[in-house]
Amino acid sequence: MTDRQRAILFALVEQYAEVAAPVGSVMLAKLFDVSSATIRAEMSALEDLGLVTTPHTSAGRIPTDAGYRAYVNESANQPAPHKFNRLTNALETRVVTHSQVKPDQAIRSAVDSLVELTGNLGLATIGGQLYIAGMSNLFSQPEFRDGSAVQGVARLLDNLEPWLREARPDHPVNVFIGAENPIGQSSQASLIVARFRSPYSDKSYIGVLGPTRQNYVRAMTLVGAAGQMLENNFYKEAKLLERTNQ
Repeated sequence: MTDRQRAILFALVEQYAEVAAPVGSVMLAKLFDVSSATIRAEMSALEDLGLVTTPHTSAGRIPTDAGYRAYVNESANQPAPHKFNRLTNALETRVVTHSQVKPDQAIRSAVDSLVELTGNLGLATIGGQLYIAGMSNLFSQPEFRDGSAVQGVARLLDNLEPWLREARPDHPVNVFIGAENPIGQSSQASLIVARFRSPYSDKSYIGVLGPTRQNYVRAMTLVGAAGQMLENNFYKEAKLLERTNQ
């Protein structure tokens, strides 16, 4: 993949996340200041690489799971954009406030904040239980008007906890895209999770579940921040309690 093809792919991923419709050559030609014919040639090359595909009902293209994976891998190596500072600050305010009450309330509040800020379903482990919020967010997305996709999501959620252990501890955020999900492979959903240490377990998890068509950078930034904030605040509270009891 050439640098221009990579730039076109990433622009297509971001545009498709916003409009939920196949992206045509005219829009990308304006963005890159080249001819539509040039864009069509590059899109054809990306399709040959298996990174984009053409839906039957449109001349535009959408990313494949492999295209999303290329985008996510590249984004994971970049610093979090400053434009998300306001969102992470809002998340931190709620996490810090509730960390001073009870750990389970802090985790639930962090999940609820992720639901609000990403528009996805939010989830976390609290001890041996799985807390889920924002189900209506997920199923309001156009991808889930199809019954088979909904069934795939249901299977994924029903069997979520056993394979959360697949999340690699050396990765701040783990992203499982579409068919990469070991369960519910036909769900057209992506799971983004972070592992953190809590009073309940050294292997607690928090994350979001949304359609493969989503703003990955925003979701990855917020999920990673949520896990780190929870862990940091639980550590501070434990140290404070330790000093109080001495």
